[in-house]
Amino acid sequence: MPYAESPLSETNPGSQTPQIRTPVQNLTVTGDEAGSRLDNYLLRCLAGLPRSRIYRIIRKGEARVNGRRASPEARLAEGDVVRVPPVRPEPAAEPGKPGPDLIRRIAAAIIYEDQRVLVVNKPAGVAVHGGSGVSFGVIEALRALRPQETLELVHRLDRDTSGCLLVARKRDALRTLHALLREDRGFEKRYLALLRGKWDLGAKRIDVPLRTDTRVGGERTVRVSDSGKPSVSLFRPVQFFGKIATLMEVTLETGRTHQIRVHARHAGHPVAGDDRYGDEAFNGQMRALGLTRMFLHAHSLSFEWPQGGQFSVNAPLPPELAAVLDALTSAAQRARRRSAGP
Repeated sequence: MPYAESPLSETNPGSQTPQIRTPVQNLTVTGDEAGSRLDNYLLRCLAGLPRSRIYRIIRKGEARVNGRRASPEARLAEGDVVRVPPVRPEPAAEPGKPGPDLIRRIAAAIIYEDQRVLVVNKPAGVAVHGGSGVSFGVIEALRALRPQETLELVHRLDRDTSGCLLVARKRDALRTLHALLREDRGFEKRYLALLRGKWDLGAKRIDVPLRTDTRVGGERTVRVSDSGKPSVSLFRPVQFFGKIATLMEVTLETGRTHQIRVHARHAGHPVAGDDRYGDEAFNGQMRALGLTRMFLHAHSLSFEWPQGGQFSVNAPLPPELAAVLDALTSAAQRARRRSAGP
């Protein structure tokens, strides 16, 4: 819904052109809009404002839900009242579009679709949406590819994580899936992660709260904190590579930002190739074996539709990560031979 003009105006110093400001709006969330994140809702209400400005509005508390501050990720319910603050529209710019290479790449990465959803095997290094210095991501490429459809992200993946990304093709499917995620009703996401060292903890449930609102040098940095949000990850070893590294399957019970990466570091086994939470020496060792990215891959997701029917999809390990495992196998074998002696 585009914002309306208002008689409120200011004159920009050095210019005689009045700067039109929109009025304050108190909008009631409809049934069709229920389940939307606050940031996406405001992007629709204030069409044309850049995402960075939307986040600034939320961070400063200018946008409120039922009179209270809320995070950008907060899910809206039917009947919620959202305060949309007055803004000065920025000069209209020629709308940009994702480049043809990105569109082709994302089109080729679609591994499943039906009438309600589609799944993209997201490449590492591609953001799920534009923002934070990135103009376009997966969702913008999909919308450019299918302009006649209403496509919305069901969840998110870190930019450097590859694998299964679920996209809703219908608003009712989006609401249903958000309810499954919000109410912890069997929406299962599994990841493969290569961790430093030999994991001796067996199958381990890590229940450690995380603060996701800290910024270091302008970048979001997640940390363990008793004042954080409940965060639970299940780690299970899949393959050992001597004392060098362990391939783990990780199942998420919650979906906090950077959750696997921070929980892995908390356990003393950071993710290979993780430049933010990882170990520099270990990352260098993995680069020597051919690792050029973070070794974290969303390999499967599954859930049961409330109306009936099981949904399950998986994405195989990308070739560049499989090649690292082959190199690790050889390295571990050489290390065993050296330790065994002549």
